[in-house]
Amino acid sequence: MPPFSAGVRREEVKVHVEDGNILEISGERSKEEEQGTDTWHRVERRRGKFRRRFRLPNDADMDAVRSSLEHGVLTVTVPKRLGAVGGQPTVRAIDIS
Repeated sequence: MPPFSAGVRREEVKVHVEDGNILEISGERSKEEEQGTDTWHRVERRRGKFRRRFRLPNDADMDAVRSSLEHGVLTVTVPKRLGAVGGQPTVRAIDIS
C-alpha cells in the first residue's frame, strides 16, 4: 500500500471491490493530538480524506480479496483466480481484520 495508509485506524479506512476488478481504498485520517507529557516539534503525517482506486488484472480472484490492519499498516491481498469467469458488475465491502 502507498504511504497514505500508514498510521490509520480500522474505523478510519474502508476497502471495497466494485465493477468486478476495481479495488478502492478510502477513508479519513483524523488529526493527531498530543497526549500526556508528549511534546511534538513536528508532525509529518497527513490528515484529511484519502481515496485510491486500483484496476486489478482480469485473473484476480475478487471473491477472495482479504485485508488486514496491523500496527497502523493496511495490507490487501488479492489472489489469482484459476480460469476466467465473467459476471455482473457488483460492489462488495471487504472486512478489515
